[in-house]
Amino acid sequence: KQDRESLPRETESLQKLYNLLEAKEFKTRMEGVALLLDLCKSSPQLVSTNTVQIFDYFVPRLGDTHKKVKQKALDVLAEIVGILKDGLNPVIICLVEGITNNLNSKDPGVYAAAVKRAETCVSLVDKVSLLKEFSHRRSELKGQALLDVTEHLSALVAWVYPRSPEVVQRYALPVLWSFLGNKALPVRSANVRTVVTKLACALYKVMGAKLRKHAASQPPHVRENLSDILDDKVTECKGRVCTCPRSLHPPS
Repeated sequence: KQDRESLPRETESLQKLYNLLEAKEFKTRMEGVALLLDLCKSSPQLVSTNTVQIFDYFVPRLGDTHKKVKQKALDVLAEIVGILKDGLNPVIICLVEGITNNLNSKDPGVYAAAVKRAETCVSLVDKVSLLKEFSHRRSELKGQALLDVTEHLSALVAWVYPRSPEVVQRYALPVLWSFLGNKALPVRSANVRTVVTKLACALYKVMGAKLRKHAASQPPHVRENLSDILDDKVTECKGRVCTCPRSLHPPS
């Protein structure tokens, strides 16, 4: 009987949440964002059971037309991810899309919040799913957002490869080839060069000689750019304490 009585209350709570998140007034939408966090804390099972439907209403607030709503949604997402963790796997695609769309924001507060939320996801959400989705987003991003996502890919590679090497080969390698395929890479900005080097080194650290074998099927300029990056990294280490992956160095 108690369960039957709780169902109408739960339905009422969810409907209230949906109405607030879709309200015309921005302050009311902010109340909806706050209510979702409250529900995650007080009724995590209710949220987990209805994750897909709830996030259909919540994710648009990550791209809200009002900066304050967007900022609040990004801010509370840290706690939401911390509570639900892998329970967010069914909505990881739309969640990553909502976060990464803000990585090109010209508003410093929104950009900083998006960077932190991406970092939160990397630390708490299923890393295999996250690597796949970050890779998918590559073709839809540009500028700083693309560089930020590529940095996260570099961090995920070390964890994912020992568990699912085929995932790294299928999703992360094309990102590297895409960067290396740009014939202007040697003269691109230092930021681009640094990010591409991180990804190449992360992949080489876990794949070793297999990375060069995979590169063998790529166009000559891709192989040349990869060799330049790896060789430059070895050269940088001469005469100082080395911080690059040990696997970059040939056996003496």
